[in-house]
This record gives sequence, structure tokens and C-alpha cells, in this order.
Amino acid sequence: MSVFRPEANPEAKPEAPPREPGATALAAAGPRMRRSWADAGIIGAYLAFSVLLFGGLWADLGQGYLWNSASDQNLWEWFFAVTAKSVQHLENPLTSSLQNYPLGVNMMANTAMLGVGVPLTPITLAFGPTVTWAIVLTGSLAGSAAAWYWVFSRHVVRHRVSAAIGGAFAGFAPPMISHANAHPNFVAWFLLPFIALKVIQLAQGHRPVRNGIWLGVLTAYQIFLGEEPLLIFALGFLIFAVSYCVSRRREVKAMVRPVLLGGGIAVVLTLVVVAFPLWWQFFGPDSYTGLEHGQVGNDTAAMTRFATQSVSGQPEAAAAVSLNRTEENAFFGWPLIVLMVVVTAWLWREVVARSLAISMFLMAWLSLGSEITVLHENTGVPGPWKLLADLPLFESLLESRLAMACVPAIGALLAIATDRVFAAAGKGELKLPVRLIWLGAVAAVLLPIAPTQLLVQKRPPTPAFFADGTWQTYVAPGGTVVPVPLPSSGESEPLHWQMDVGLRYAMPEGYFVGPQGPDDKRGRYGSYQRPTSTLFDRVRDSKQAQEITDADRDQAIEDLRYWNASVLVLIPREHSDAYRATVDLLLRKPAQFVDGVWIWDVRPITGRR
Repeated sequence: MSVFRPEANPEAKPEAPPREPGATALAAAGPRMRRSWADAGIIGAYLAFSVLLFGGLWADLGQGYLWNSASDQNLWEWFFAVTAKSVQHLENPLTSSLQNYPLGVNMMANTAMLGVGVPLTPITLAFGPTVTWAIVLTGSLAGSAAAWYWVFSRHVVRHRVSAAIGGAFAGFAPPMISHANAHPNFVAWFLLPFIALKVIQLAQGHRPVRNGIWLGVLTAYQIFLGEEPLLIFALGFLIFAVSYCVSRRREVKAMVRPVLLGGGIAVVLTLVVVAFPLWWQFFGPDSYTGLEHGQVGNDTAAMTRFATQSVSGQPEAAAAVSLNRTEENAFFGWPLIVLMVVVTAWLWREVVARSLAISMFLMAWLSLGSEITVLHENTGVPGPWKLLADLPLFESLLESRLAMACVPAIGALLAIATDRVFAAAGKGELKLPVRLIWLGAVAAVLLPIAPTQLLVQKRPPTPAFFADGTWQTYVAPGGTVVPVPLPSSGESEPLHWQMDVGLRYAMPEGYFVGPQGPDDKRGRYGSYQRPTSTLFDRVRDSKQAQEITDADRDQAIEDLRYWNASVLVLIPREHSDAYRATVDLLLRKPAQFVDGVWIWDVRPITGRR
């Protein structure tokens, strides 16, 4: 069933019936087989290209680290490792006390991606979380491209080349590659095309019960892959749907009943699956109400510049108008912006293309934030995002990410435009030149934003104190290891040490999203800090040892007991002398250098044995 592509010409004459028995089956099998091989080739090319992009990581799974991920590779590997441990031991995967001990981490309120972490548990247990990390990133990019290609080729355009171009852009566009450095939840878009397809099929009245069931299953599963991408995509699709319905008002009445029936089934089925996990996320232990990021809309200049990780990458220009290398959420490049304006004007009379274009432009406008910024200057002009910014769910969203909804819209417009060119070229002498000219123009526009291989460097090795198992001598049953300074969004290596020993000890504080405090449910990155943790922060900021009072010592004992601490560990690092001197004074005992680290055995202080 085709959703949007033109129907076959009703005046075309049917082909003559076959003369020999079995010829019909053979004739049908031939095109199907050719199509299957072509599909396999295109999807295989997407996968090969995705593997190439992550080539540095696949070549060194032992020590390779996606450099632009900052602390996030450690965090995601921790998510996958903890999920696998929960599945292995039949524990609740929605929570963990391995970080932020004794309070724990609400895994459902974080981007743990249980939708891939749980099924890939055997891989994680057998080969380690880095392999799972590489599989998820590689498979998500290739899978997203393949999913869009599949929907485009079956339901939007007639020519496979058109669908392949649209799918390639939707899977490997600059915002997707930016997030591929650190955020697999934002590159795992492989269910979203099918969610959109099921909604459209419901609106067309096609098997509302069956498609409603499928919509519920897909939506529930997407929630376990990434809720924020689902919200962004849903907003973009809603704009598309409203635009389409306004243009086809006469069709709306016929849509109501199947949409209500199938949509109702989908909602009920989704809630059956996710009601408890969502309750845990929003009301369970260590839940939070929202995560404020401040004003992080796209600068208008970000739309026309080239992403860092692209053929025409401009790192300094990109850095000037983006939050960091993983948040280059626009960066489509000026040639593509010009092409989209041309394609929009050309295809404006086509309802589907017009609706896609309206969604694309409005989502780009929304991504500019609550106040429009032009070339680094705040104009004072309010943006439409101001109307949504404080609504539930939207208040935690980075508005610059709304530009990611433009990606599938642009992919679809590229596919449709290519299909129209191929159809207009016809079968005459001009067929080949016209098609080649168009494909050359598309290649010239897309080549500057084509992605380059992601930067990989070697991660710091795990200290021998952990790698050789020495830590077990100093950690009492139920006791914790306290890194100095404590783990946080800027200090994520302790998560790697913990994973390397099989998650056999817990740590206080850490890198995750949780509440601001015991009585403050607003979200923040990391745990709310105990006074001893903030003391270590002062060492970091001042780069000097701190003066210690008896009150500091009393507070340290209280904090260490609260953490059930067995040992404090400091690795050789920048300003380690200042940290060591501070802790020596705090505990009134000198550090011991054991297997490459300085340690303070605090079991006599905390009563852990």
C-alpha cells in the first residue's frame, strides 16, 4: 500500500497474459528478487558507511574513546553495564545504587536506553559495554537510514534511487553525526518512520485495529529508546499533519473514526506497557520534575554553517554558535538551505511536499529558542518557543534540538524532488542527461556536509589498584570507594574503573541526572553534594590545598559514614599534591601509595570492617 506516492496511471493498458503455465509466478518473482537484492545492497551500504564512521572505535575496542563525547562514553557504557547486571541477577533495571550511594540513580529518569540495553545484555556480559556502545551507535545510524529508506521506497516515491538519497540524508545528516559522538538515543530513529507510517495508515482508514496495535507497540518501545527524540519528532509530525489536513479539509471527517479507534487502542496498549516505568520515572525514587538548561536556542548562523564533523567542517565557526560538539543540531550548510528554498517553491502545489516544508521551516524557527539570536547578537525579538518553553516535558528539552525534526523532512523532500525529476525526464533522449544533472546538483549540495570519521583517542588506563584487584583488600562488604575528587559530569573516569572490576563496589555521587536536593525536585546533572565533596571542588578551583578546621574534620567523618566509605582513592593527576595535602589534613593521616594510587583507609573511622 502506497501512502503518498502517485498511483499508477488508470488508463495504462494491462500487460498481455503469460503464454506458458508458471510464467506469472516467474515474472512476479523476478522483480521481487531484484528489489530484494537492491534493498539489501542499499541497506548494506548504509551499514558499511556507519562502520567506517566509527572505524577508529571498532579498531580499538579496548582503549578507544570517542573524543568529542567528553564524559558521555563512560556514562553510556555504565548504563549498558548496569542494565546487563540487573538482567543477569533479576534485579530492577529502573534503579541502581552503584552511583550516588546510598540514594541511587533513577535509571528510567536518565537516558539509559533500556530498549537496547536489555536485549543486548548477552553481548555486554560476554564482550563488555564498549562493544555494546559501538554496536548501538553503528546500528542506530545505519538502522535509521535504512528505516527511512524503507518507508520512502514503499510509500512515498517510486524510484529506489530517490528513496536511497532521502534515507542517506535522514540517517547521516550533520545533527545525527554530531549526536553520534555521545548520544545514541538521538541517533536511534529507526522506529520513528514506522510510527509516522502507522498514524498515516490509521488516518487513511487502513486496518485501524491492527495498525493501532502496531502503533502502541512501536510507541512503547520508542519510549525505552528515547523519549526526547519521540517528543521532538511528534511535534514536527503534528505540524505536518495539521498542514496536510488544512489543505485536505474534505478528507478530515473520514479520518476521525479510524484515528480515534486505532489511536485509542495504541494509547491503551502503550500505557499497559509503560505506565509503571513512567510512574517510576516521574514519581519514583530519585525522580525530578524538570531539567533547566537556560536559553540554548540555535543562532540563525548555525543553520547555514558547516558542522565540525563534515567534509567542509569549520570547527571554530561551529563552536561559536553551538553548545558543544555533540549539540551541533542544525549546521545544514548554506547550499542545502538554498536547495530547500528552491524545492519548496517548486513543489509547493503538492500537498505532501508543502506540508513537509511547513513542518521543516516551523521546526527550524522553533529551534531558535525564546529569543532570536543573529550572528551571536541577541535581537530581543521573541521566538515562538517562548509559548512552549514552560509546558510540562518541554521545559527539560534543549530547544536547539528541535532542528533535528528538520532532518526527516529534508530527507523526504530530497526523495520527492529526485522522484519528480526522474519522472519528468521520461524515457526520451534527455532522460540520462537530466537525471545526471540533478544527481550532480544534489551531490554538490550534500558533499560539503557529508560526515567524516569520528575522532577516537585512547582513554586513560584503569589504575592497577583496580585492575589487579588490590581494591578488594580495602573495601569492606557493603562499603564504598570514594574517588578524590568525587565522580561528576567532569570526572567520569571512576565509572570506567568501576566497570572494569565488574561493578563490584558502589560509589557516592556521580554523573547522571537527579534532583537538586532532598526537598528540591528540580533536576541537575549529578548528585547534590555533601560538604566534603564541595571542599574537594575548592581544591580544583583554587589549585591549592585548603585550610582545614575541626568542623571540617567532623563533617568529613559524618559524610564518610553517610557514604559507607571504606577507602578514598586519588590517582596521579593535575594538582594531585593539593588534593593529597588537603585529605591528609582532613583525616589527620598520610596517604599510602599502593599500586599506582594514593589511598586513605577510612574503615576505622566509619566502622566498616
